Amino acid sequence: MRVAIYSNPGKASMPVSLLLKQKIEQSSQLTLDFLNPEVVISVGGDGTLLSAFHHYIDISNKIRLVGIHTGHLGFYTDWRDYEVDSLVASLENDDGQSETYPLLDIRVKYTDHGPDDHTLALNESTLKQISGTLMAEVYLKGEFFENFRGDGLCISTPSGSTAYNKSVGGAIINPQISAVQVSEISSINNRVFRTLGSPIIVPPDETIRILPVNKHKTVLTCDQQMISGREIESIEYKLSKQRLAFAKYRHTHFWGRVSNSFIGEPRQ
Repeated sequence: MRVAIYSNPGKASMPVSLLLKQKIEQSSQLTLDFLNPEVVISVGGDGTLLSAFHHYIDISNKIRLVGIHTGHLGFYTDWRDYEVDSLVASLENDDGQSETYPLLDIRVKYTDHGPDDHTLALNESTLKQISGTLMAEVYLKGEFFENFRGDGLCISTPSGSTAYNKSVGGAIINPQISAVQVSEISSINNRVFRTLGSPIIVPPDETIRILPVNKHKTVLTCDQQMISGREIESIEYKLSKQRLAFAKYRHTHFWGRVSNSFIGEPRQ
């Protein structure tokens, strides 16, 4: 099986990455292949895994991801830094098992009528403004929904609902549910300006379209990355038909992940 290693440069991750490389090179069943891998092993935390996904986004429908956790919190990472031998043994006995997570489809149109940007997000996309209040028209399923005013909007996948979405008051959604969530970031609500003021759960067959008013000040992100500095005409979001596969050699229930990550208290 062809395996790639994607590591952050931290002092906790590099020794693990080097040990993993040595173990794979010693294996008769595994081959290091950084151009056309079947499995990509991320060494770090969730941020590193997101970077690995975007690094291999052009072949993301052909790979499975595995995460080794070397930081403080890893929601996507099933393995710890001291489990390299166990992970290599699991890779050698791989039979194609996987679990898939929904992805967010993002299409950006610009005022200069140049080529659209089209990409995917594993966690979320945010729309904010360089300074001042973000003003934007929000359309759901092709119909006008509201004029938003506030710090920004967060559009997330179910697995991404535990990330930035959670910190701005969004709901946590099990990835088995195919949906997209829109959460407001510090919206303005008074006698003049009104928004819904609650997260919105959108089904997979509906498109979210956002038209920023101050187009030259808009900042758009996809996971950890900023998308282009061009003036944005509109952004369309929907659930992608593609899902991202994770190689699952051990099963951790989604709500167990949530409890371990955010509560962490043993049962009495």
